[in-house]
Amino acid sequence: MAMENGGTGSRSGKTGPDDAAQLLHLIATLSRELRSASDTPRVTFESRLSEDLGFDSLGRTELLARIEQTFSVRLPGLTLAAAETPADLWRAMEAAGGRDGRATRPLLADTAQGPVEAIPSAAATLTEVLDWHAEAHPDRVHAWLREREDHLETITYTSLRETALAVSGGILDAGATPGTRVALMLPTCAGFLHAFFGILYAGCVPVPIYPPARPSQLADHLRRQAVILANAGAEILVTVPEARVLATFLRSKVASLRSVETVEGLLGRGGAAAAPARDAADVAFLQYTSGSTGDPKGVVLSHANLLTNIRAMGQAMEVEPDRDVFVSWLPLYHDMGLIGAWLGSLHFAVPVSIMSPLIFLARPESWLREIHGRRGTLSGAPNFAFDLCVGRIDDSAIEGLDLSSARMVVNGAEPVRAASVRAFCERFAPHGFDPGALAPVYGLAESS
Repeated sequence: MAMENGGTGSRSGKTGPDDAAQLLHLIATLSRELRSASDTPRVTFESRLSEDLGFDSLGRTELLARIEQTFSVRLPGLTLAAAETPADLWRAMEAAGGRDGRATRPLLADTAQGPVEAIPSAAATLTEVLDWHAEAHPDRVHAWLREREDHLETITYTSLRETALAVSGGILDAGATPGTRVALMLPTCAGFLHAFFGILYAGCVPVPIYPPARPSQLADHLRRQAVILANAGAEILVTVPEARVLATFLRSKVASLRSVETVEGLLGRGGAAAAPARDAADVAFLQYTSGSTGDPKGVVLSHANLLTNIRAMGQAMEVEPDRDVFVSWLPLYHDMGLIGAWLGSLHFAVPVSIMSPLIFLARPESWLREIHGRRGTLSGAPNFAFDLCVGRIDDSAIEGLDLSSARMVVNGAEPVRAASVRAFCERFAPHGFDPGALAPVYGLAESS
């Protein structure tokens, strides 16, 4: 592996032999801490971070933070998920050089929009909600979506509807009929939004399942997800291009599965479809439980279930489209991110900023910076996220941070710790955060 001479990255912006040894020592030390072991593991550039050294998602978050602090580099957020070995981390460091970007600000678009005269309170289905908005204010921004730190995509109600209709044509061309279960295994990206509504417009039933954390885990991940796919009776799987090579394997494990598709492929194989008539009692999607108390179980959610739930949340949170902006890094396959953040914002015409969970895990301050930059009023996260913000953010990363716009930030989806709530409020009160804005919430997929 090539190593440049010339001192440490923190002094010269280049990586050298001393840095290589320091990196391996840093990884070994943290691995020992995470395993609560007395021995320091032998670490080479080819050691596997997960299998050999025991780095889980939170361990990787800490590792990235220590690398950035030690070497004064800013690594891409996707490094957190993509790196398999210390060699991958080294290559990312070489590419980053000595650039210290901790103070960079998010790329923002203008949040100011025209007034909203009404909301679709009479709509009976999710597709009716989107149709209503696309007709009432076609160019209104629905979402800003950040799949990567350096990539921001703006989605209007019209662009969401038109692309979703095009996807629906591809789904029907792939052999789907009304009621077909279509699994959706995608990371946080615009394609997820387009595919979810494309499936609905085709009269089919979306089944969101979580994607693998890293490409190398794809085969093992699909082997585990085959249980859910079979239980759901999924006939089509919409996923990342890399998964298509495993189509034969999947069909051998899931008797109902006929086709493995990508969003791009669906867009290219059929025109916009005429949406079949649906009503409130029809199934909107299957939401699988977390499996924390056993095997994941599919919960059948009707359009009526969802819209009743969303409208109740909106009433409790006193949502107003002309003042509110929602900021979320929550996964779209999870009900808190899917229903609470995305679909709730869509219904109430509240613009929503959605970023990949990997961006948050790599740099927890990115969540707070987005609230600052968007003047976000609403947000939410599990308890561990508040702990990460308290324990993993340097003061230098939040200079000038202003959280005074946040009027409700909910803490849920796992046990809410009073100590975590107090620590977060104390840490960020000097940055304008109102302790009264932090609210515990409780919910179950089964009761949506």
